[in-house]
Amino acid sequence: MTKSYRWAIVGLGGIAHRFAANFANNDQELYAVCSRSLDKAKQFAKQFSAEKAYDNLTDLLVDPKVDIVYVATPHNFHIDTILPALLAGKHVLSEKAITMTSAQLMEAKKLAQQQQLVLAEAMTIYHMPLYTKLHEFADEHQLGRLKMVQASFGSYKEADPTNRFFDPNLAGGALLDIGVYALAFVREFLQGRPQLTGTSMHRFSSGVDESSTLSLRTDKDEFATISLTFRAKMPKMGIVAYEKGYFTVLEYPRASQATFTAFDGSGQLISAGESDDAMKYEITDMTQMIEGKTNNSLIKTSDVMAIMTQARQQWDYRYPFEN
Repeated sequence: MTKSYRWAIVGLGGIAHRFAANFANNDQELYAVCSRSLDKAKQFAKQFSAEKAYDNLTDLLVDPKVDIVYVATPHNFHIDTILPALLAGKHVLSEKAITMTSAQLMEAKKLAQQQQLVLAEAMTIYHMPLYTKLHEFADEHQLGRLKMVQASFGSYKEADPTNRFFDPNLAGGALLDIGVYALAFVREFLQGRPQLTGTSMHRFSSGVDESSTLSLRTDKDEFATISLTFRAKMPKMGIVAYEKGYFTVLEYPRASQATFTAFDGSGQLISAGESDDAMKYEITDMTQMIEGKTNNSLIKTSDVMAIMTQARQQWDYRYPFEN
């Protein structure tokens, strides 16, 4: 039986509200919340029955009852919570993208290892039951070697330079916002460590990446292509092609269904889990990682962060605060 841990949420925006709702009828406890506004923290705590409300991260982290910190601040501020939380002896589950660069993530990983704590990314793809079932299906049906993975993600955003999606001072751009999902989907299936073999990017007027393509290859000769844009709607569609057939996964960030198409054209629907329970699966997996019952998904997260860091280097793009 899984132990009940006391969780704290740092950053109380929209995603924190959705995450907090998953503690109802759950064996885990939402114990504390933290915002720069104490009134906002108290209101949030009351809404979700949390015992403690803080307006100061330091005060939250000295609370000995906090076991796990869920980081829901904007991603350019994640590292500012992750490192102090690990130093304070707290396990950390951070929203994506977990950090801004591979260097930041390496620093956090080292500290987590030193402190013997679990650091993980709240990337739904790594926790949805469907993906476990697809791996099992590929093994059971002997689909052969993985050859190609494709992932697209297009989200139409109004051309407003003041919107956070296009604001370089808030680490805007498609790569770290939606590209992290597409890369996570690809990494979920690749058997070898991916290397970036090519990339192209178009800048928005504010300078951030508006649209991009990335090509990957592993030492096992698996290939992958990713297409991203913030200025046109595209399906969140992934295709995973083996020698003897392929999976098609729609709405892959929280997918509960996929279609398998054999090389003879016959099809089969595969289902597992519920899309609405995506954050519940994240909570469950985090506790199981802490208890050593499942492998930490941070290896996949690290590979994705390495690709994103390399892509920005090839684009010669840095955010203003990185300079």
